[in-house]
Amino acid sequence: MAASSSFSIKNFLEINLAMLLLSTSGPFGKFIALPVPVTIGIRAFITLALLFLYCRFKGISFGLSSKDRSPIIISGILMGGHWLAYFVALQMSNVAIGMLSLFTYPVITAFLEPLFLKTRFQKMHLVLGFLVLCGIYFLVPDFSFDNSYTIAIGFGVFSALCYAVRNLILKTKVDRYQGSVLMVYQMVIICLMLIPAFFYYDLEAVPDQWKGLLGLAVITTVFGHTMFINCFKYFSITTISILSSVQPVYGILIGALVLSEIPVWSTVAGGCLILASVIVESVRSYR
Repeated sequence: MAASSSFSIKNFLEINLAMLLLSTSGPFGKFIALPVPVTIGIRAFITLALLFLYCRFKGISFGLSSKDRSPIIISGILMGGHWLAYFVALQMSNVAIGMLSLFTYPVITAFLEPLFLKTRFQKMHLVLGFLVLCGIYFLVPDFSFDNSYTIAIGFGVFSALCYAVRNLILKTKVDRYQGSVLMVYQMVIICLMLIPAFFYYDLEAVPDQWKGLLGLAVITTVFGHTMFINCFKYFSITTISILSSVQPVYGILIGALVLSEIPVWSTVAGGCLILASVIVESVRSYR
């Protein structure tokens, strides 16, 4: 997908702001002390309410073509899976490991893109995939299912897979629909998926977590995710991958400042390998 000719410095600043806002998901995920399905359900509901009101105020149509309904529903299910798995990874480890394991998604995208967009598979992706595996190895020194960090990385990589497929689906839709509309439909799906959680879990602690929940819904989701989807119109997937690689850096810095989570050297080494693979693939594609 080529970058749009409507590119401007405003678009560049917008995507960088989107990356900063999205990077708050890690610290918020660690800060909120609620069961993951409850956190994600409330996040989706608040986001849905705010984006619905915004679209109504702006007079944005919610109409969908019949051929787009199924892909958008699937993208909503994948978004729910991505959020649930990612927040489990955060709760079982820390901001650094949760975010770095998620950032295997650009390389996963490189493997999946030939299947979705019928492009030619490149052997270099095998090398980059191996580099990512080495990075994951450094994130946890003991690969045992008795180690919570190992399980957390598994959830993080599954979250990355869901995110990669969701982005590939939505990339074919952003030319026809506003990012806010696509987010509304995804939030509807996630809310429906997580209704049972509000009957299963104890909700007494929810009022005490309202600050974190509101911040997660408004800062990370309403502004961050909506801006991110809108940026698909102005940038190639290569440019987005390059700029996205700064997210874990922002998230880890915020986690260190706010939550006092200082990553150990092995986490830094693994993160460097994962981010290096993302940057190498992005630069290769750009050339």
